[in-house]
Amino acid sequence: MNNKWVIDNIGTAGRADITQLLDTYSEEDRLYAGEKARQITRDHFGNKIYIRGIIEFTNHCRNNCLYCGIRCGNRNVSRYRMSDESILKCCENGYRTGIRTFVLQGGEDAYYSDDRLCGLVSSIRRQYPDCAITLSVGERSFDSYRKLREAGADRYLLRHETADKEHYSKLHPEGMSFDNRMSCLHDLKKLGYQTGCGMMVGSPYQTPETLAEDLIFMRGFRPQMVGIGPFLPQKDTPFAQEKPGSVDMTLFLISLIRIMLPDVLLPSTTALGTAENDGRIKGILAGANVYMPNLSPEENREKYLLYDNKDGLMDDAAYVIQSLKTKLGKYGYQIVTDRGDYEEISDIR
Repeated sequence: MNNKWVIDNIGTAGRADITQLLDTYSEEDRLYAGEKARQITRDHFGNKIYIRGIIEFTNHCRNNCLYCGIRCGNRNVSRYRMSDESILKCCENGYRTGIRTFVLQGGEDAYYSDDRLCGLVSSIRRQYPDCAITLSVGERSFDSYRKLREAGADRYLLRHETADKEHYSKLHPEGMSFDNRMSCLHDLKKLGYQTGCGMMVGSPYQTPETLAEDLIFMRGFRPQMVGIGPFLPQKDTPFAQEKPGSVDMTLFLISLIRIMLPDVLLPSTTALGTAENDGRIKGILAGANVYMPNLSPEENREKYLLYDNKDGLMDDAAYVIQSLKTKLGKYGYQIVTDRGDYEEISDIR
């Protein structure tokens, strides 16, 4: 099957054709997909790039994922939890720079009971009623997700990591369940969250077949957000010596996801910026339309290292946004202060 045909028809192509595309694509194919994805993004979002402010509020985690620098088995991490006051201060600083979505990201920290986390979400909702609140705190019960939704959370990011069950078992220790991860994603959708999934590109044991499975899963699940980035090793994990994921493959997948899901909100992730200079700009040019500056206090950022050499550890959010305006302005893009909510469109490819 011709690769360009598969790119054009990624929304309906079969598993074998998608696998072959991912295994054999050329630079010409990647550029073709990038141009097509960029045009689709312009058609549906204009020249807008949405900003979300990340607050990494806890690096405690009960899980021991083999790829993650804040895994519970890593004894070299200096653990922290931010106070509610400190988190609200981050929101205040972000709001002042024009950010209208706050992303509370952390490990799966048992300290944050439903009452604690709902109280925090409610406080942000009261003080910033015009802002969106996104949570990224892992697997919780249906009832917990319901309470958080009622407290004011709008969106939830939960990377599926891989849609292949066997591959999932190679990235996670015994006791972590692929089926539960998928169940959580469906629970979030049922509760009306704008739901985000995603995977690492180039993670150990990943193949064109497993990546094709990811695309087919997303095609059926229809997430409102997708977050992908290249796998990057962290020195205190079992995968410390594994090679990083490909930036080119990540950019190609961003383009394919945009073609497949034209209305999706698609960040250009920090991992892309870490893997390559101006990697996040390249992500935007490949079809992404979201950029996420870090609002966390500087003293915490170097303690929240999911991978080594994380980009922008000391960058001030206001500086990042101003710099981004200049860089993306050259390509005709505009940084906007909208919440940037998901809006479903009818023109599905």
